[in-house]
Amino acid sequence: METYNVTFQPDGVTVEAARGKNLLEVAAAAGVAVTAVCGGDGVCGKCRVIVKSGKVTAKPNIFLGRLDIQRGVALACQTYVDGDVVVEVPLESRVGGVPQLASEDAIRYGRVSERVGEAAAFPHNSLARKEYLDLPVPEIDDNTSDQERIFEALRRKQDIPIMQMGLSVLRDVASVLRASNWQVTALLGHRGGTVEVMEVCSGDTSGRNYGVAVDLGTTTVVAHLVDLNSSETLATKAKYNSQVSFGDDVIARMMYATNGERRRQLQDALVSDVNDLIAALVSEAKVKLQDVHFVICAGNTTMTHFLYGLRPEHIRKDPYVPSMSYPPTVRAAEVGVTISARGLLAALPSVASYVGGDVIADVLVTGMTESEEVSLLIDMGTNGELVLGNSDWMVCCSASAGPAFEGGGISCGMRATNGAIEHIKFDERGRVKDAGVVGGGKPLGICGSGIIDAVGELLRTGCIDRGGRLMPDKCGSRLRESESGDKEFVLFLGKDTALGRDIVVTEADISNLIHTKGSIFMAVECLLDHVGLEFDDVKHVYIAGGFGNYLQVEQAIGIGLLPDLDPGIFQCVGNGSVQGAKMALLSLEAHEYIKDRIASCMTYLELSTYHKYMNEYSSTLFLPHTDIEKFPSLMEKAEAL
Repeated sequence: METYNVTFQPDGVTVEAARGKNLLEVAAAAGVAVTAVCGGDGVCGKCRVIVKSGKVTAKPNIFLGRLDIQRGVALACQTYVDGDVVVEVPLESRVGGVPQLASEDAIRYGRVSERVGEAAAFPHNSLARKEYLDLPVPEIDDNTSDQERIFEALRRKQDIPIMQMGLSVLRDVASVLRASNWQVTALLGHRGGTVEVMEVCSGDTSGRNYGVAVDLGTTTVVAHLVDLNSSETLATKAKYNSQVSFGDDVIARMMYATNGERRRQLQDALVSDVNDLIAALVSEAKVKLQDVHFVICAGNTTMTHFLYGLRPEHIRKDPYVPSMSYPPTVRAAEVGVTISARGLLAALPSVASYVGGDVIADVLVTGMTESEEVSLLIDMGTNGELVLGNSDWMVCCSASAGPAFEGGGISCGMRATNGAIEHIKFDERGRVKDAGVVGGGKPLGICGSGIIDAVGELLRTGCIDRGGRLMPDKCGSRLRESESGDKEFVLFLGKDTALGRDIVVTEADISNLIHTKGSIFMAVECLLDHVGLEFDDVKHVYIAGGFGNYLQVEQAIGIGLLPDLDPGIFQCVGNGSVQGAKMALLSLEAHEYIKDRIASCMTYLELSTYHKYMNEYSSTLFLPHTDIEKFPSLMEKAEAL
């Protein structure tokens, strides 16, 4: 088989690739993460690269104009190696990661609310703990075995009905006890209903005991390093999920994982991200990797399957059955996560194929299960998960939101990193008056919260009608027709942007967002309908996820994404996924509460078979809604348009 050298710039990375391999696959093999919303199917146009020199063959596509082709721009997934090639991956096509974006993204995606709702109080009883033991020296009339001597000493400190010690520990315990003059530290780890003595070492090392809580987000992976003795969070890191090269959403990634080799690629990418974050955490906090003894992860059902290396394809196929709902606690090394030699790894349980441990963690953090008042939780990401309930009952569902909230499927969309427009405000003439750009400076594109603001402002100023169509008499010179014939509204001219290209919102972008917001709103209506409640019965609305930190509630209500309720009852949870994982890491009781009081008590509503969803979804495809009476505070404004 003929192979050629493919060099990626500005990384300066060169790898060998077989003739006929597409550049997206080659980039992934080289460790160069290229954005690919569709997972390489050629239908998103986001994996734009520039072929600087060399021989390639490319399939025709609708995303590149004449000027693009003249500049050597190509879609990585549709361009194939046919000789030695030098490829430039431009800034807008790159996926950020450690170390460049670690600190910034940790702030954006790792931020948690100090207090949300009335969460239950759990005792400090971490899933891994150390006990210093000053054991009695054996005598002729006290010839208890070494193992039992340790067990008895531990049981004097705490009631532990079921305890075990692995063979590798047993093989060394005799020499360790005698070399240390019977003064040792036992490391204990909880594995279901069993407490395992994971390690016995000389002297008192009880002061060095750490764990890591991880949010396995579809877009971003966030990790917190925790001192398991003091409960203090010592460091926080984040990076983009490297699986993005295989698709922006879980459906695309499941479709990619068609065989064992591809499944291992996805697992390796995720595990590598977790390991990178842990390495960065211990370096910043100046602790030793071998003193990290427990990792607990919260993620959607698909991410958890990828972490454990399980087949995910049945999650997306009728009748939507995952391989597991309650992930076992395993050696971290079994899945490839690098911490202490016998360190443990666990993941929070899921409820259904599309309601996973990240949502369970959100519920724990909000305290929904501790209040008699009805609360609504909305986790808005590439997939929308919703939970409705109180201390007596909970019902949940999943809505296919798509990647718009992460900037996907938007012509100038991007993730919420440096250069992304995250907030925008128009004057009364429909001109941009103010714009917030992540990191400051000139904008590169627009992220999820920015596109919500932009559509909200276009509607408010009459530049679009309720169907999302751009209105020539209001838009004036800012309205134009693109090369593809789509109408677009110019937000920023190229002279005012970082890349010298106009930033626009097209009618297709608006339609994409309308379908996305309609899916979320319809899901809320269906949950309420299922339990016989009305909007006014909801007393608290919690918005979870990193995206929720930057959502303007009034704009979200204005376009019909959120129900028209008092803005004062909306509360941002922040990254409830990592916060809930951290609570479980620090408290066995919280971990058991998650399983016994949340996951096992939640009823799942399948929207794809729910008549109201199927019959009335189209009514949400207006701004804010076909039935304006559902938005009483907006009726007067809408009638004036």
